[in-house]
Amino acid sequence: MAERTEISFAGRLASSAIAACVAEISTLPLDTAKVRLQLQKKASSGDAMSTSRYRGMLGTVITILSEEGLVALWKGLVPGLHRQCIFGGLRIGLYEPVKAFYVGDSFVGDIPLFKKILAGLTAGALGITIANPTDLVKVRLQVEGKLPPGVPRRYLGALDAYVKIIKQEGLGALWTGVGPNIVRNAIVNAAELASYDQIKQMILRIPGFSDDIFTHLLAGLAAGFFAVCVGSPVDVVKSRMMGDPSYKNTLDCFIKTLKNEGPLAFYKGFIPNFARLGSWNVIMFLTLEQVSKVFVSQVPF
Repeated sequence: MAERTEISFAGRLASSAIAACVAEISTLPLDTAKVRLQLQKKASSGDAMSTSRYRGMLGTVITILSEEGLVALWKGLVPGLHRQCIFGGLRIGLYEPVKAFYVGDSFVGDIPLFKKILAGLTAGALGITIANPTDLVKVRLQVEGKLPPGVPRRYLGALDAYVKIIKQEGLGALWTGVGPNIVRNAIVNAAELASYDQIKQMILRIPGFSDDIFTHLLAGLAAGFFAVCVGSPVDVVKSRMMGDPSYKNTLDCFIKTLKNEGPLAFYKGFIPNFARLGSWNVIMFLTLEQVSKVFVSQVPF
């Protein structure tokens, strides 16, 4: 009897969550640097110190190391892993089933790019709607290191942050910034997964290339670059709304940022963001391709 390889939905979610967590642990210091740069506002004319506290990715990492220690670079790791287990598992694990839904069971041939993008948008939006609280807590903990010396920290850890946010701000506060977060993560998810899918397909058509680690590396880097280009403006707004409660809503944050700092503010932290997402995608896709093999089973036609 003829057989074919297949991975169950549970196996797809599990392998996606594992791959996302491995990438998160490996690249969180770059994400911390990115968030700090995004939250750094342009100083007034008499406040020169705030403009020079964080300068570039390497400078930000060095500043955090010298002022707060090595552990500060991994602040927010626990909620970050919570996020990746839930959001990473859902957005990556749902991509193939959603893509299959959009093309239909009887479809044969190369799937059109727009349907890959649509599948990425859908999976990303569904995933972050559920996982927004984990994203909020991760950003809040990353921002803790910005408090001046001697000022008591708001949160003792991830669980304490969840409890205090609910008690002090209400359950709905866990979904602060969910609007720009849905937009950002839907766009970034589509940029990552659809571009990886498409570029990998194109690379495999080139003579001499095969479905190996080098191909996965090239496609992962390209996916990270596209994700940063299209997702950076929304990412800045999301980080600022989650880290600074003074903004009324998404539009208020967008207008104030544009008015006070200009359009380039939406690409603050672009280099660390690309370093983060580029390396994150490479690690995630390389891990996913290998871990998925563990969950593959042979089923009869």
